[in-house]
Amino acid sequence: MSGWLKAGLIGAVIVVVLKVLEVVPCVNCCAIPVEWVAYGCIGALAAYWIRPVRTMGAGAGQGALAALIAAAIGGVIGIGVSVVGATVLAPFQVAMLRQMPPEFFSQLAEAGIDPGLITRTGGSTAETITGGAMCCGVGLVIAAVLGALGGLIFAAVKSGKATS
Repeated sequence: MSGWLKAGLIGAVIVVVLKVLEVVPCVNCCAIPVEWVAYGCIGALAAYWIRPVRTMGAGAGQGALAALIAAAIGGVIGIGVSVVGATVLAPFQVAMLRQMPPEFFSQLAEAGIDPGLITRTGGSTAETITGGAMCCGVGLVIAAVLGALGGLIFAAVKSGKATS
């Protein structure tokens, strides 16, 4: 098995764990930047497994491929997790909104804030899948760039040195 494929599959496991953590409301603020760092590390891992003499171009290419694999697998699983999360959390959100006093919503309207921004609970499954697919597409580009950057940096630092 090639190094970029191994790195991509190992990275996919890490990205899937992060995608699951992104469903938790307050944890997602930290999980998303950690995911971006992971793409760079996945790229560096792919460059690590290049047989010597490794070049910066090979490191960038292998890193981009590995991060793309991790992002694709993580993105597909992430869409599924988002659909399940939205389906499970929607009833709880509706119950919480019913406990809010009506004055709260009128105060929002007086302040110029549309109360619909708060009262809208998720969306349909099709909306969740469509939004997830768009985010997954952008995520693939981000992953490729960060993976290539991680592979490039690692290859530049360790060019020509043997690894075991």
